[in-house]
Amino acid sequence: MMWLTLLVFAVMTAFFIKRHMRAVTPDAKPHPCPRCGAGVPQGAARCPKCNIPMQLYEVVSAKTVVDEPATAGRETGGAKAHAVVRADLCVGCGACVPACPEPGAIRMVGKLATVEKSLCKGHGKCVEACPVGGIVLATGASVHRVEVPLVDTDFESNVPGIYIVGELGGRGLIKNAINEAKVAVEHIATELEPSTRAARDAHAGRGDDVYDVVVVGSGPAGISAGLEALKRGLRYVVVEQGTLADTIRKYPRAKFLLAEPVTVPLYGDLWVSDASKEQLLQVWESIIAKTGLDVRTGHRVTNLVRLGGGLLKVETAERAFCARRVVLAMGRRGTPRRLGVAGEELGKVIYDVADMESFAGSRMLVVGGGDSAVESAIGLARQPDTTVLLSYRRDAFERVKERNRAKLDEAVKQGSLRVALKSEVREIRDGVVVLDVEGRQELVPNDIVVVRIGGEAPYAFLEKIGVRIVKKDIPLPQEAHAGA
Repeated sequence: MMWLTLLVFAVMTAFFIKRHMRAVTPDAKPHPCPRCGAGVPQGAARCPKCNIPMQLYEVVSAKTVVDEPATAGRETGGAKAHAVVRADLCVGCGACVPACPEPGAIRMVGKLATVEKSLCKGHGKCVEACPVGGIVLATGASVHRVEVPLVDTDFESNVPGIYIVGELGGRGLIKNAINEAKVAVEHIATELEPSTRAARDAHAGRGDDVYDVVVVGSGPAGISAGLEALKRGLRYVVVEQGTLADTIRKYPRAKFLLAEPVTVPLYGDLWVSDASKEQLLQVWESIIAKTGLDVRTGHRVTNLVRLGGGLLKVETAERAFCARRVVLAMGRRGTPRRLGVAGEELGKVIYDVADMESFAGSRMLVVGGGDSAVESAIGLARQPDTTVLLSYRRDAFERVKERNRAKLDEAVKQGSLRVALKSEVREIRDGVVVLDVEGRQELVPNDIVVVRIGGEAPYAFLEKIGVRIVKKDIPLPQEAHAGA
């Protein structure tokens, strides 16, 4: 009888232990890899079968949300409002940290502001302090919010045949851009079977004018997409509105960093460790020279329309390209308006600022009179040992929000930045800028010129061709891990 009692006890103990383990780790079941379908253990950085990094799908798999109006410090829909950082807008200036009256509620993690929901009281002071409008008040989980085109796990948008990869898709990491492009073209190659590709020339008498894929943009994502298309025997072309790898030349960061190697199609491992734009550009140019990648520069895309027979037409000012599939790898900054002065082609000229910390200690000139120019100047002025001059051709900042005007006046009063009204850039040189100030020329010592005088936003182009733009909430790393 004793043995029966022990047996029952052992069975019941095992049952309760198993039940307890399920309660402690409710989500321990592996999830399918978006690329190959293999089971991926929760929290794993890569798929054990195809080795694709799971970070690649962080935005794609994130929840799509609708903004909820929230009032600071009040209960809204059963939950208290708290700060949410727009990760796609945060430039790492750190202005929000001292503005928050709750110690530790918002802090810098690397180059991104992060909110500790349990400490945040929803005062909204960080919202007011952010110079780029990168923080909002909302309810729900602690997240980073991004505004991105709607794409699936193959990076195909809601418009069939149009793929969106790289920075334009919401994440500016080089390794993600390269990998996203590779995955997109892999999918295109599986969809366009060899027999289908062989028959393309017979379609509607279009002959050699039909490409399997047209890639728009020659940054990391665009070059990766082109190389993958070349590798897989697709008929392709890469079109670029500016010069070769213009995206890199005008990149709004001073340095690039890859903490781990990333494999570039037809090239091999690329590892950029604290490299300058010029060093990465040399790598890009050597890759293109080695592979013979077909890149057409000076082709600015003006429209994208659907033709009969499942074809798409990419229109540029120079010519049109007919394609079965299109990969958009254009970058988030779109087509900025240029100054049109000598020296603007230098690598020191950029049209946006994505990481203010990397410009610390530099002599900065910001050009423009709108909110974007003023916000950039204020954020840069917060960086240590940085001198900032804001140049505007008119005699007053008439188009600037009152909040930004007050911040600008305070920064000028504190001496952290200078303003030159009724001034225009005449020439940009290494180490100096020629500035016309009320009819007299001045030589201004300078390391970087930030041009913020407007331009055509890429999202306006996307919406024009039917691509949906959505907001997504990405869980903070600790919450993502805890819920995994």
